[in-house]
Amino acid sequence: MLSEVKQEALKRLNYIEGHLAGVRRMIDEEAYCVDVLKQTFAVRRAIEKLEARVLEGHLRTHVVEGIHNGQHEQVLQELMELYNLAEK
Repeated sequence: MLSEVKQEALKRLNYIEGHLAGVRRMIDEEAYCVDVLKQTFAVRRAIEKLEARVLEGHLRTHVVEGIHNGQHEQVLQELMELYNLAEK
């Protein structure tokens, strides 16, 4: 993983963990359901941004290297697996 991707991913994970802790507090304090759901939607968006950044880093490094090294089938198989997981 590229160091800048790693640093950005760790930063986003810290944000997500903090946000989840806030959601837990809201539930413990019996906050209004709509307010809790708004926060869970924000967590989901943050996770999606994390996934997009990690995927971009993977495409720019490992996928390119795999293709250059003649591992076309493995690269395609991994990408299809990710695509299928995202569809579930």
